[in-house]
Amino acid sequence: MEVIKRYMRFVKPYKWQILGTLLIGIIKFGIPLLIPVLIKYVIDDVVGSNILSAAEKTDKLLFVIGIMLVLFAVIRPPVEYYRQYFAQWTASKILYDIRDQLFSHIQRLSFKYYANTRAGEIISRVINDVEQTKNFVITGLMNVWLDTATIIIAVIIMLSMDVKLTIVSLIVFPFYALSVRYFFGNLRTLTRVRSQALAEVQSYLHERVQGMSVIKSFAIEDFEQTQFKKQNSNFLKKALEHTSWNAKAFAVVNTITDIAPLLVIGYAGYQVIQGDLTVGTMAAFIAYIDRLYGPLRRLVNSSTTMTQAIASMDRVFELLDEKYDVTDKENAVQCENVRGHILFDHVGFAYDQEEEKVLKDIHLEVQEGETIALVGMSGGGKSSLVSLIPRFYDVTSGRILLDGTDIRDLNIHSLRDKIGMVLQDNILFSESVKTNILIGNPNASDEEVIAAAKAANAHEFIMNLPDGYDTKVGERGVKLSGGQKQRVAIARVFLKNPPLLVLDEATSALDLESEHLIQEALEQLAKDRTTFIVAHRLSTITHADRIVLIEHGRITESGTHQQLMEKQGGYYRLFQVQQLDS
Repeated sequence: MEVIKRYMRFVKPYKWQILGTLLIGIIKFGIPLLIPVLIKYVIDDVVGSNILSAAEKTDKLLFVIGIMLVLFAVIRPPVEYYRQYFAQWTASKILYDIRDQLFSHIQRLSFKYYANTRAGEIISRVINDVEQTKNFVITGLMNVWLDTATIIIAVIIMLSMDVKLTIVSLIVFPFYALSVRYFFGNLRTLTRVRSQALAEVQSYLHERVQGMSVIKSFAIEDFEQTQFKKQNSNFLKKALEHTSWNAKAFAVVNTITDIAPLLVIGYAGYQVIQGDLTVGTMAAFIAYIDRLYGPLRRLVNSSTTMTQAIASMDRVFELLDEKYDVTDKENAVQCENVRGHILFDHVGFAYDQEEEKVLKDIHLEVQEGETIALVGMSGGGKSSLVSLIPRFYDVTSGRILLDGTDIRDLNIHSLRDKIGMVLQDNILFSESVKTNILIGNPNASDEEVIAAAKAANAHEFIMNLPDGYDTKVGERGVKLSGGQKQRVAIARVFLKNPPLLVLDEATSALDLESEHLIQEALEQLAKDRTTFIVAHRLSTITHADRIVLIEHGRITESGTHQQLMEKQGGYYRLFQVQQLDS
């Protein structure tokens, strides 16, 4: 099976640890197989002996029990400990490697993928599904083989005692194999469907927890409860379908394995009555039936567990197989010594090939150090245009040149390292203020962090926080005001100190005091850098070297504020409307 082959690539580095665990496991499972032999010996050769005195019988009994006590009380406990420890250690290391690769992979997936996929779905695969695959290692690569080894050892010992009785003991094996094959064939599909339904519940829950303020502000708790019930009911339905099939499988398989002891007891009893079998051998065989069918029942459990693990593997590898929309060329060059000259050379762009282009034949040359403001109505394509510069998406047609080099020829990581971005809704992580600023340069010193915060007009408010720079800001920076979050975001760009700057609606929806402080910080930040400003509020960009009006994906006007006002075209009308509104 292809999915198992792929999983085994993660297992391969730990093959010796698995082999060692198996060897220890064989000792652990092998020791209890001596119990039926002990029963036979005690009944036939000690208790049932006609030639030994009572004292000799007692001595023999104490001697053999003493040996068994050493095996079970001294040798077996450390064997059991190390088997469990190494099994869990190996499985945990394999899961660590898979999650590590998955996180690396999801960091390389494009914005397009995240626009079409819910965060909860991704989290479910990285956490729940990867965790489920652990059962493949513990069960499939260890317990199944140990149970199989136990059955083989038990059968060999039983054959050495009585061949016919052993055949009777194994007579239901073919029925067992057929029932497992029949019932567990469909279980993989049912498990996969169940896992998907669980991921949908998790995705829904993740979104609603993040948007709890919206739910409360619109007082739609009852409506949301109903919506959650629908998601939860769907999972319940899939879970019960899975459970029903699983229960049928266990009912049939356990019935088959329960018949075997009855056959053995009946046939062995008859043999004893006829004088062809000793009572000790009969007792030993009955004990071995438990040793034989106990592992067999565990193998049935293992079939369920393995099916669930393989279904989870399908989902994990489905995520790992997601293609990267934006990739480095084979011979991509490092982006170094950026001056900041940018040329949009007849650029066209659509989010999907089937959709209409949101940018059409954009031709714009930007000189190094120039500040360009992009203005226009919402949906015109301004944010789409600036998202092409760091290659969050690739152009559909045309090209973008940075200092004469097509940005698709540059290494993506090194290109983005040269671009600083301040957005309308900047994401802050739940750690401290200092940690959030350090995103700009994780290796910066405390002095550099403070200098960046001062440049962003953030130092003063940070020092007034309960723990200063060590204050935790909460998820998405919930403990800070909008203006404070923006200043922290600007501070990290100051710390990064990039030659290219993109400000996308960086001052919208802020109070006047915050806007003044942020505008001042942004003007300082934009000095001597090529800067793109996306803005709705035209009063904030009148200082720009050039203002570019984008309407319906095309550049319709370009010039300084003064030139465009004198032209009395689209920019002039927008400006007049905003002046009247204010």
